[in-house]
Amino acid sequence: MLYSAARIFLASVKMGRPNCHLRVAYWHGAYYVAGMPAIETPKPIHQAPKRRSALVPPASVQQFIDALWLEDGLSKNTQLAYRQDLVGFARWRADSELAADMDRAINSAGGFDISDYMNYLFAAGRSSRSSARVLSSLRRFYRWQLQRGLRADDPSSMIDMPQPTRSLPASLSEKQVGALLEAPDVQSAEGLRDRAMLELLYATGLRVSELVSLQSAQLLAGQEVLRVVGKGNKERLVPVGDEALMWTQRYLATARDEILNGRTSRYLFPTKRSDSMRRESFWHVIKRYGKQAQIFQPLSPHTLRHAFATHLLNHGADLRAVQMLLGHSDLSTTQIYTHVAQQRLQDLHSKHHPRG
Repeated sequence: MLYSAARIFLASVKMGRPNCHLRVAYWHGAYYVAGMPAIETPKPIHQAPKRRSALVPPASVQQFIDALWLEDGLSKNTQLAYRQDLVGFARWRADSELAADMDRAINSAGGFDISDYMNYLFAAGRSSRSSARVLSSLRRFYRWQLQRGLRADDPSSMIDMPQPTRSLPASLSEKQVGALLEAPDVQSAEGLRDRAMLELLYATGLRVSELVSLQSAQLLAGQEVLRVVGKGNKERLVPVGDEALMWTQRYLATARDEILNGRTSRYLFPTKRSDSMRRESFWHVIKRYGKQAQIFQPLSPHTLRHAFATHLLNHGADLRAVQMLLGHSDLSTTQIYTHVAQQRLQDLHSKHHPRG
């Protein structure tokens, strides 16, 4: 199979396509090379329907993402978001125009095409916030092309940004947070790790991607701070409370080595394979402990981040200080939590004031 695949790849180079991607697929007991001309390859018994891959972006989109990474140092998650938004538009336009070339589809798009796509997303049930993110990705892509002389206009410039509804973030009461933090079984190594992660998440307000990617060197235990690298590779120092630091040090003293079982890892909270925990895995962890704590509202790692900010404001913290701790570049992003705190004050007034 390897010899056959290599032979087909060499044949494609001779045909003037040195930048093609070699993708080998397994189908009905045989191996096939996707995207290549049929060179002595047997056909499968049942031909699978052709589908455009969402994982392989058009060349112009990949160039744009590479440029963003070089210029702004965007994280992998941000790059993936741009890729998904741009490939989604390119695939939609290629399908609607019955064109096979997604690269040409996105590069030749006009303002009416983008407007139609926004309407399509709305009809498909996409939220205004999600649609706004897609349009933001398209705007940055076409402005990048315009600045580099790759096209003469910006087709996204005349499209109004959808106005997202500012819903209040879901949060937890202090009693609920206490029940959640006490849910893990700290007699087991993984339970002790989970307790330390939950304590650290609530004590610092980290994003889940920041938490699972923490390296041991980023915990400055002597100074009781974390050195966090957030969005756009921006670094900030976040204080760690005594309780969270105690559970983290207790975990480091015993459970971490037990989990690694002789392996080494640079991550503060590694898995048994010494890798960092995936964001999705920690989401399942927090959901499981939420059920144990009898918290029946929607729960995610971001809920503890919301609780961190809300509880700080409830206890008199300055909004600017909360902004710095959360790593928000814009104060308006942090201001949403003031509405949560104000709502709590209104509820207290209605409940306890004789004429509330």
